[in-house]
Amino acid sequence: MPDARDSSSRSDTALGMNTPIDRRDFLNSTLLAAGGRLLASIAPLDLLAEEDWTGFGGVGDYAGSNGNTYEVMMAGHQIRDHVFDGKAVEPFDTGEEFDCVVVGGGISGLAAALFFSRSGKGNRPAGTCLVIDNHPIFGGEAKRNEFVVEGRRLMAHQGSAACFPPLAGSFLAEFYESAGIDWRQFQYQKWGGSGRELEVQTAPYPVGGTTSGFFFASKFGHPEGLWVTDPWGKELAGAPISEQAKRELLSMREADRKPFSEHRYQPQVHGDAASRRLDAMTLEQHLMEAYGLSTETIRTFLSPISGGGSGLGADALSGYCEYAADVLLPWDYKQGAQMFPGGNTGVARHVLKQLIPDAIAGGASMAEICRGSVRFDALDHKEQATRVRLGATVISVKHEGGAEQARAVTILYSKAGKLYRVRAKSVVMAGGSWTTKHIVRDLPTACREAYAEFHRSPCLMANVAVRNWRFLYDLGLTECQWFEGIGCYLTMRKVATFGTDSSELDPNQPAVINLKILFSKPGLAIEEQTSRGRMELLSTPFRTYERQIREHFSAMFARSGFRAERDIAGVILNRWGHAYLSPQPGFFFGKNGKPGPGDVLRERAFGRIAFANSDLAGIMDHRMSILEAKRAVSQIRGQSA
Repeated sequence: MPDARDSSSRSDTALGMNTPIDRRDFLNSTLLAAGGRLLASIAPLDLLAEEDWTGFGGVGDYAGSNGNTYEVMMAGHQIRDHVFDGKAVEPFDTGEEFDCVVVGGGISGLAAALFFSRSGKGNRPAGTCLVIDNHPIFGGEAKRNEFVVEGRRLMAHQGSAACFPPLAGSFLAEFYESAGIDWRQFQYQKWGGSGRELEVQTAPYPVGGTTSGFFFASKFGHPEGLWVTDPWGKELAGAPISEQAKRELLSMREADRKPFSEHRYQPQVHGDAASRRLDAMTLEQHLMEAYGLSTETIRTFLSPISGGGSGLGADALSGYCEYAADVLLPWDYKQGAQMFPGGNTGVARHVLKQLIPDAIAGGASMAEICRGSVRFDALDHKEQATRVRLGATVISVKHEGGAEQARAVTILYSKAGKLYRVRAKSVVMAGGSWTTKHIVRDLPTACREAYAEFHRSPCLMANVAVRNWRFLYDLGLTECQWFEGIGCYLTMRKVATFGTDSSELDPNQPAVINLKILFSKPGLAIEEQTSRGRMELLSTPFRTYERQIREHFSAMFARSGFRAERDIAGVILNRWGHAYLSPQPGFFFGKNGKPGPGDVLRERAFGRIAFANSDLAGIMDHRMSILEAKRAVSQIRGQSA
């Protein structure tokens, strides 16, 4: 009888699981979570040790901050579980008092600090500002991974990805210009391969062009795997799906090719009758009504990538979430979506450079800001008007006395196992809804009830560095989707030349493949979808995910020459436990005569505390992070005097 351990060892060898690449060594990972145990009522922190979870973080300044690291997750769960409540430990009072403290160092928090720093009148300075962030580096979900493969430096986004050139003369256009972002400098790699040129996108989203493909496997009767390349151009010919599903998908595709303004159900203004009608139904109901799609087609082929980047299946989301960003954030569509080499890390770095010029080595050109090293020792000097304090988890924000009469706010944070206290004349809560509702200790009932309506769904962004991408090229692909197995889609993109070692794109050279893994559970209530997905994300060891990725890549690409043990140079997992605000019906405009939960929090400051972050608007887009920051600062600005 064959020894199962020998078989497993041979499989691991073929997959390259034991091949030296960029990864950490793991202890006992193969003995941990598998199958149904992932969804058992067992705390992820009890299930996995740190070395089984975070994994390799890449090289460079972001090497210790790939997604929610184990330390960040631990700190967040301590807040959720009220570990600090009733603690007898007296915090160390730093003696610091700031005109403004910003909680959260993502784009919204950094933008809030920048708006505050620019809010002085005449020759009067704006005052002092401290940004406190729990991660080892600023940026929130706008961070990057870096690899060095065969001497080449490669960058990829961890979360927040594409950016969209604003309309001329708009507030966002002025903001980007003031931060040193010049859209003309987004010049991308040119084709340098010896064979035919493939069309490669600038942003990591599937667009369905001639270099796209659908992969079908066992679920569709093809355990050996079946590719349909350029599926839309071929009108799904050869796809092993029902004729009804083909008709439905092609009909929807044709309708979507019409100009944006010609759709009869298209909202024109935020809050108009069309947008309110959409918000009163699920996205699934809207897709059925507008396109004649069946539930089966939606849940098989469109979940969870429908929904405008809201993380869940269409059955749980507001119908308006598919349109809200286009209505609220129009942009210069002619220029097309652009992307910094490390995603919207570039936006965060430009804002930080404005706040603290010495924070990034080198000058103020886009190339220098992209490639310069972060000078962590320059972030938190007492002589600076604006400071950034990293690795510090805020656990309490509370007015000193009643909110309407208070002259200051006390902020407690934990850093390196110790508790500290600072004071501020005003506070901007720029972190996510899932922590803010716990941190603001005197939060009024109306705000607390509003935050109970925020549902956040998880995401795993896996970046796989390969020594070449010939296996994609030989299939004529740069992007592909599938409908079973791990993840939803992968993409290969060309990179802006101000941040890459090579100005040419060649399938024989190293590259990073972006693999997106979402966790929709169609048919379940939104609370259960998000909690089950988060449990799966948090309780799966790195090595399990790595094996699944290698197996999936091998199933799809082995026949085009891919060999996992030879071609994969590194794997980085970015786990985001609360990646997306997933707006349910009624989130945007309310229901039963009550306002939308975001509007409750955005309407006015609570005493000396204002709320920012893009989730208040229901749109996971860094532009909304900036706009929410601007609004929050305007609400508290008069209170810091």
